[in-house]
Parts: sequence; C-alpha cells; structure tokens
Amino acid sequence: MNDTCDKLVIFLAKRDGIDKLVKTFQYVSKLVNWHVETTQPDIANRFKQWEVASGLSRKAFRTGRFLTGFNALRRNPGSTNTLRFLAVLSNAGEMVYFFFDHFLWLSRIGTIDANLAKKMSFISAFGESVGYVFFIIADFIMLKEGIKAERKLRMSKEESKSEEELEKEIEKIKGDRIMRLMAVAANVADLIIALAEIQPNPFCNHTLTLGISGLVSAWAGWYRNWPS
Repeated sequence: MNDTCDKLVIFLAKRDGIDKLVKTFQYVSKLVNWHVETTQPDIANRFKQWEVASGLSRKAFRTGRFLTGFNALRRNPGSTNTLRFLAVLSNAGEMVYFFFDHFLWLSRIGTIDANLAKKMSFISAFGESVGYVFFIIADFIMLKEGIKAERKLRMSKEESKSEEELEKEIEKIKGDRIMRLMAVAANVADLIIALAEIQPNPFCNHTLTLGISGLVSAWAGWYRNWPS
C-alpha cells in the first residue's frame, strides 16, 4: 500500500499534479504581494516575480494540452445525445483555450510579437469560459443522475444483489459525486478568473477574488488528482 510520500511522487509525476502545485505557488504569491505591497514593497516585488514566473511555467507545462479535449471527444464523448452535445461544446472551448494559450506564452516571453499578448489572452479566456460553462452544466446533469441512481438503489429490493453489493454501488456513486463537485468548484473558480480577462469588473478583477478563486481551483485539482 502506498504511503503519503509514494502518493506525492505519483501526484507530482502527473502533468496535472505539477500544474496544481505551481498554480498554488502562483496564487499564494499573488495574495502575499497584494497584502504587503504598501508596507513592504521589496518583498511584494519578489512575490510578484514569483507569481509571474509561476504563471509562465504553467503555460509551458500545458504545451500540447489542447489534444486532451480532442482525444476525449474521440474516445468517450458521452452516453446520451445531450451529454455528447455538451461534450463537443465544452471540449471545443477548452481546445481553443489551450491552443491559443501557446501563443500567449510565446508573446509574453518575447519569442513572438509582444503586442499579440492581449489578443491571444482574450481569445484563450473566451474559449476557456465557454468550455467551463458547458462542463459545469454537464456535471450538474451527471450529479442529478447520480442522485436518482442512489435513490433507486436504496429502494431496490432485488434479491440478486446482496446488501454489501448495494452498499459498494452506493459508495461508488458517492465517490463520483464528490469528484464532480470538486470539478464544479474548480470550473466556477476558473470561470471567474477568465471573466476578469474578458470583461474586467471590480469583483472579478479584485486581487482577493482572483487569489481565492485560483486557490480553490488548485486545491480542488489536488483532491481530484491525488492518488487513492
């Protein structure tokens, strides 16, 4: 049986695992910078540099990530027409996000015209927002289906299944529900961050909102990717 160190090594070996760790660095440093920028500008500047470096590092780690959405559509688009439709829209949005994020990264590190950064950021964030909206809708549909399935099992009087088998199926449904709730939390948090780029406003663009949203997304991702 794997202990905590084994699980941490497995977690950090995953691209999503290292991304969530660096995302934690990025948004913790953003909050620290905001907290001390007026009282300790030198420390604030150091944390700002850490935030920027972490953000750029995450973009590098995501190279080729747009293929994940394409492969998801190719391999497992959904069990119903509604879920397939939502899968197309959500994964298409995510593919746009990750694909144009490559150009945003290249423009920010100076490999291509830096003036392209604003346009690439908007396109990437727009695709990201579209993807998150439809991922959230799909997860709520699946959560509803899970609740129905659990109720059906609890009311089941099937003689072919023992009480132990029924409990295992119910636990499986509960486990899936927790994972989907974590996904919804992460997607809502990331949607707020994306909206701050698409349509700047006092709430979404406040450092505290961005910092908390980033950490909610990162830690929900930690939970979902942590080895069982």
